[in-house]
Amino acid sequence: MKKILLIPALSMALLMVACNGSESNTTTTDSVGRTDDDNTAADTAVMVRNDTANSMANNTDNNNADFLTEAAGGGMMEVQLGQLAKTKANSQAVKDFAAMMVRDHSNANTQLKSIAAKKNVTLPAALPEKHQKHVTDLTEKSGTDFDKDYMKMMVDDHQEDIRLFEKCAKNDKEDAEIKAFAAKTLPTLYKHLDAAKAIRDKQQ
Repeated sequence: MKKILLIPALSMALLMVACNGSESNTTTTDSVGRTDDDNTAADTAVMVRNDTANSMANNTDNNNADFLTEAAGGGMMEVQLGQLAKTKANSQAVKDFAAMMVRDHSNANTQLKSIAAKKNVTLPAALPEKHQKHVTDLTEKSGTDFDKDYMKMMVDDHQEDIRLFEKCAKNDKEDAEIKAFAAKTLPTLYKHLDAAKAIRDKQQ
């Protein structure tokens, strides 16, 4: 009878050892005592942080590209309208203003192209449709009508330009070089707006 009782007891002991061995293989720890689950959670957290950082960088890049593209389109239009006004304007004051537009916006456009090249941003080679429409509309005007419509457009356009450049200059997340360009260009845009308003008001 004693021999028969030893067999079940021995079997039970072997089963417990096997179970303990199986559990020890399920969870492992690294050199600093972290389990597999801890490592997985840490890896996931790193991936989330990286994805967030990449998303923020992409948004900043898109904002910079949008500003450069919009500013380039507006600058190109100012130059083309200025060249048109130098020949079609009736008033000498309007012609002088147009010459200032061609000079100042040509200089700004050159700087803008240089910055865009550094940032790998492709600027439009031709006027965007909304700007081309302004040029087309004014081409059909002449004399006093041209002068009035041109100066009104200059007031409206420079107000829009100033909003665009102020937003860029005040945004801490913008590229430092682009911010500096926007801030440096703003005084010229303010001067243009004041001059455009003065000429427009005298026409009324």
